[in-house]
Amino acid sequence: MSFQDLNPNMLRQAQSVQKNLVKLREELADRVVDAEAGGGLVTAFTNGNGDLVKLTIKPDAVDSEDLGMLEDLIVAAVTKSLEASRAMQQSEMAKVTGGLSLPGLF
Repeated sequence: MSFQDLNPNMLRQAQSVQKNLVKLREELADRVVDAEAGGGLVTAFTNGNGDLVKLTIKPDAVDSEDLGMLEDLIVAAVTKSLEASRAMQQSEMAKVTGGLSLPGLF
């Protein structure tokens, strides 16, 4: 089947979905989710595209005798925030694609 064999209606629909996905990706770059670890000692902020955009560390989290704990808190907060970012991506993608799974788009 060639590209020209596609139903014109299907082609328009695919182009519309593609346009909406590009717009969604731009919008997700501006949406930020956060997650904390250690009871709020460390908070990670990621955008809807999965980029870490901010990290806050409360002074109480810094103990020069136990930097390993701080490192673990950072990893935990970033991991949780990335999970929230992926969940947001999937939810918003489902709205644009009507629930159709399109691997590799995000």
